[in-house]
Amino acid sequence: MFPSNQDISSSTIEPGSFRDPSGFIFTFEEEIYRAIAPSYFEHFSLFTNSGLYKSLLEKKLIIEHVDKEKFLVNGFPEYKIIKAKQIPFVSYPYEWSFSQLKDAALLTLEIQKESLKHQMILKDASAYNVQFNGSQPVFIDTLSFEKYKECEPWKAYGQFCRHFLAPLALMSYTSVELSKLLADYIDGIPLELASLLLPRRAKFLNSGIAMHIAVHARMEKNYSSTNSAQRSKINLPKKKLLALLQHLEECISGLQLKKRKSSWLSYNSDNSYSKEAVQHKEKTISNWLKKIKPEMVWDVGCNTGKFSLLASNHSDYVLAMDADDYCMENFYCELKKAGNKKILPLKIDLSNPSPSLGWANEERKNISQRGKADALLALALLHHLRIGNNVPFAHIANYFSVLAQNLIIEFIPKDDGMIHKMLKTREDIFSDYTEENFRNAFETYFTIHEREALHDSGRILYLMNKK
Repeated sequence: MFPSNQDISSSTIEPGSFRDPSGFIFTFEEEIYRAIAPSYFEHFSLFTNSGLYKSLLEKKLIIEHVDKEKFLVNGFPEYKIIKAKQIPFVSYPYEWSFSQLKDAALLTLEIQKESLKHQMILKDASAYNVQFNGSQPVFIDTLSFEKYKECEPWKAYGQFCRHFLAPLALMSYTSVELSKLLADYIDGIPLELASLLLPRRAKFLNSGIAMHIAVHARMEKNYSSTNSAQRSKINLPKKKLLALLQHLEECISGLQLKKRKSSWLSYNSDNSYSKEAVQHKEKTISNWLKKIKPEMVWDVGCNTGKFSLLASNHSDYVLAMDADDYCMENFYCELKKAGNKKILPLKIDLSNPSPSLGWANEERKNISQRGKADALLALALLHHLRIGNNVPFAHIANYFSVLAQNLIIEFIPKDDGMIHKMLKTREDIFSDYTEENFRNAFETYFTIHEREALHDSGRILYLMNKK
């Protein structure tokens, strides 16, 4: 039963939605709601009554919403309220693999084409309008649609190119690492910058890049000195708009990620575990997860996703994080092929996780602000943080206690072959790297429940619970 009147002060307005004059998102009792402004009523009515919403919902392209007519918010009495189906974890474009961003782009174009069939159009084409339910992209912004006016240019065209085409082209032709620019430019990578960073051959090999990035960048520069009256004279009939959308789709579909070897892709077969140790590790983790019974598991430093898949058998949802672009790309493609909606793979480096960004550092939240794990898996990761990144045990323990209630962590002794490899190229200044010091640091924040030495490896698993 919903209250007849609810003070907005006891709810939480989502900072990431404050720029939209059509409405805003807020939470109440951990549920997600959208308040729709009167100025958008006409468009929203067309969205629901034209059959567009039903069509998108049937095709599983958009998030489901339910009207909450009796839910009133003080200060916004005229606003219409809808309740949206909740996504298990909110992610951002700069955390997605190449194929995730590509699929989000193609989803946006598909929705745009479907909208035109119902005499509507996307007024914006932000990558933040898309979220992932496991490996399935889904559109979440029900206020992005407006009535289509014949011959009017697509006002979201530039935004689409900045949010999707520019980063995908840079990842494909220059470096996959350039997706990180999306964190610096939260309204998309400027087309002029993208054009400068792309090699000449990209513009010759792909006509879409030449047209939608290089030429588009020059046109934007020219239009900046053109008055609005002149710009408004530009006509784009529906037939030409559909041709534009088709060209964008073909351009993006043709982009591929350069094949490159990653040492982490072969980690499962190139490590210091024996077959018996691997089996022992899998069995122990499975047994511990059965005891914990977590709804949400975070697998940090998930590598190829082997233990994320295992964790998904004992939980409702798994957030799989790793810093390696190619590991996350391969894992996402595997999950997509299998139709897996229980695991969300994200490209996140735990030694430098996604920060809070945007206006007042509140529009885009860091990972600890977006949710918490019932169980955190930190397998074969501790030595990378302590030795590879010089992070003291105490700092690691403190951060892990912020992220999760339960912790399954692996300690690898210094005489392990993988640590020997790490120390070949640097001085061993890590005299504190001992199991005793590890335990002392973590026992400040956690209670140790179980310790399991893995067969024939010297490696040790710990099950801990936050104090």
